[in-house]
Amino acid sequence: MAQESRPTLATVAAHAKVSRQTVSNVLNSPEVVLPDTRERVLRAIAELDYRPNVVARQLRTRRSYVLGLRMPPTTDGISGQVLDRFLHALTDEAQRAGLRVMLFTADDDEAEIREYENLRATTGIDGFVLTATHEGDPRTRWLADHDVPFVSFGRPWDDAGTGDGTSHEHAWVDIDGRAGTRAATRHLLDAGHRHIAFLGWPEGSGVGDDRHAGWYEALADAGLAGDAVVHRTMDDGVAQGAAAANRALVRDDVTALVCVSDSIALGALAAVRELATSRPDRAPVAVTGFDDTPVAGAVDLTSVAQPVGDVAARAVELLRAQIDGRPDAVNRQALIEPYLVVRGTTRAPR
Repeated sequence: MAQESRPTLATVAAHAKVSRQTVSNVLNSPEVVLPDTRERVLRAIAELDYRPNVVARQLRTRRSYVLGLRMPPTTDGISGQVLDRFLHALTDEAQRAGLRVMLFTADDDEAEIREYENLRATTGIDGFVLTATHEGDPRTRWLADHDVPFVSFGRPWDDAGTGDGTSHEHAWVDIDGRAGTRAATRHLLDAGHRHIAFLGWPEGSGVGDDRHAGWYEALADAGLAGDAVVHRTMDDGVAQGAAAANRALVRDDVTALVCVSDSIALGALAAVRELATSRPDRAPVAVTGFDDTPVAGAVDLTSVAQPVGDVAARAVELLRAQIDGRPDAVNRQALIEPYLVVRGTTRAPR
């Protein structure tokens, strides 16, 4: 029996009823193809098990079609799940765009920059995705100075006080933390709470300050900012959240806690439940988190969800445009709004 021939670009084009150029665009510049057409071509590729000749494409374009990403450091396993979800979503989106993700490790920013140099020299890697951006980030400066395509999950925080980072030219995608905590605080205000404390990270943390700003704005809009209660922790963790909550709940009029992360919120929730046992006469305390991790769902915690799939899709789009020599084809900055998932830990005070 004769072996079936391997499907070609022309075979896929005929199967999808499009031109060969359209199939090529789907593989090389998917953002220029209409969504319905792109999906039809992708289905044809899957049905025919078409595999493009990657080696030939690399020789023709002198590109590796590989993106580099530093593996995030190990965390407490709760808030770190956001980056785990982002990594999965990024890998999926990259594959759909004809790209691959290469992971590497580094102890700090300077070590990460050395890996940029090594990977560029040894693998011809096309671009990088950055996470955990911060004020004075040397990685973005190095990549920009060396004309290397990159996008960051996170704003540049040098102008963190403005809250939007629009003065920065490099490509970035981020979650609007201010909008998230503002929504959580308004939800609590609508439920009747008036003394709502914020449990956050140390001042100077770009992400933490952004989330703090949303809480404060919601209180200010309600005319309640004059009696704001803030307790900051040095680290993100359950024990730190419990300690911060205990400090805030010394005030009997505090009936709600807006937390900067699910890790902090879980500690706060433990403190609240212990207080309910020891002080049954005290008004119940509502708690909100941020990240909407699986743990939040398991303990019925109201939390702000981060649509990391949207972040990954836009990050790949921005990087692909740079790699293809079309850096201005899409908006180079994207601030994506999160949404509040309401569960049992928010309720009206007695």
